[in-house]
Amino acid sequence: MKPARPRPGTPWNWLCQATGAVPLPARSASRAAAQGGFTLLELLVVISIMALATAGVSLALRDGGQTQLEREAARLAALLESGRAQSRGTGVPVRWRADAQGFRFEGLPAGTLPTRWLDAGTTVRGPATLQLGPEPLIGPQQVLLTHQAHPERTLRVATDGLRPFAVEPLP
Repeated sequence: MKPARPRPGTPWNWLCQATGAVPLPARSASRAAAQGGFTLLELLVVISIMALATAGVSLALRDGGQTQLEREAARLAALLESGRAQSRGTGVPVRWRADAQGFRFEGLPAGTLPTRWLDAGTTVRGPATLQLGPEPLIGPQQVLLTHQAHPERTLRVATDGLRPFAVEPLP
């Protein structure tokens, strides 16, 4: 086989002539197309789809009881702040009490605020009475919430008497 000659006008012609090297023959277009691989765009699309699928699975595997307990605690904190604001606005003392069916706000007209948990598995641990006003500063108070599906997990809805009620995990 005869060595290939450098094509005129290629940048390596001068190097091949100076060193006496024989340049490789140019690949044909059909051979180059046959050796094609994945483009960067195709790889990025596949990786993005895999990332979305992984995120979807991790969200689907999240514990329902834990999520429900967090939702109940956040809802209770908002309800307690609402009861506290209504107590200060009307000048009437308001108490929050947990009972077997849910909870109640004493001192407010019936139907003003909800009186049931969103999930029947939510329970209160410990003292179940809070004083919500009418004084602007109330003493530090807390209520502990658990869920029947996860009795070892407890969330605290608490205030220091000055700040609003907030949800805190127990250590």
